[in-house]
Amino acid sequence: MSDTESGTDRTVGFVGLGIMGLPSAKNLMDAGYHLVVNDVVEERVEEAVDHGAESRATPAAVAEASDVLITFLPEGTHVREVALGEDGVIEGAHDGLVYVDMSTIGPDAIREVAAELEAAGVPTIDAPVSGGEPGAVAGTMSIMIGGDEALVEAHRDLFEVMGGSVTHVGESGAGQTAKVCNNIVVASEAIALSEAMVFAEQAGVDRASLVEAMRGGAAQTWALDHRAPDMVAGDLEPGFFGSYMYKDLRIAMGDAETYGAALPSTAVAHELYKSLEQQGKGDLDFAAVITVLEGLSGMEPTA
Repeated sequence: MSDTESGTDRTVGFVGLGIMGLPSAKNLMDAGYHLVVNDVVEERVEEAVDHGAESRATPAAVAEASDVLITFLPEGTHVREVALGEDGVIEGAHDGLVYVDMSTIGPDAIREVAAELEAAGVPTIDAPVSGGEPGAVAGTMSIMIGGDEALVEAHRDLFEVMGGSVTHVGESGAGQTAKVCNNIVVASEAIALSEAMVFAEQAGVDRASLVEAMRGGAAQTWALDHRAPDMVAGDLEPGFFGSYMYKDLRIAMGDAETYGAALPSTAVAHELYKSLEQQGKGDLDFAAVITVLEGLSGMEPTA
């Protein structure tokens, strides 16, 4: 391992090569970083190796070989297992190792993981992202970061390769708080856009005309820019899984109980995404929530 504290000669461990993790890992390699990777899906590991990475059999082995280790995982249970479980990061801990989690697991969960890792001498940064697969591929994700400011600045170069917007929000857990807030808004945007499309169609206005009419006005949103064209076309292939949005909304509702925050519209969003999951459509894009509203309106669902 390198003794260098910054620069592309650091070895970067990367565990979690999913829909957003793999393109992020490739972007780091394209920028000149040496990656050591691990994932439960061998095909993803092979794709990363073909791109220039080395592989290791366990997260512990990745940690042993790395100066900084990044995880990009679906849920908090996966983060805890990879970070703290058998053959986990903590078993490969060594002086100089820094742990960065880019999953969305909520502020309390990452603080618990960080406390155990930091007790073992591994400082931790939480850096969840927004932007879906397109943002991961393009390296334009919004990255919301919690952790010690000096530690974050020492690794800003990594974040700037993967993201177009990199914001240090505050201490440990602050990045997770910002991500939960981000998805509260994004889910509401997708639902409002879905409601508008369903209403328009039932009133005799086609979706494409509606979207064009709303562009540039007060209804302009991220969802209108980035999801409306696919919703018009009926293309609901995932850029960000509906299941992931449901998971993020579960985190929001659980943490709202902890902090005493009133989230009435988020509660409705949670129930709509629960319905999407229960209908077996969680593997579609989160914009597929439109199919739940179509069903409630007696329409043939788009998917």
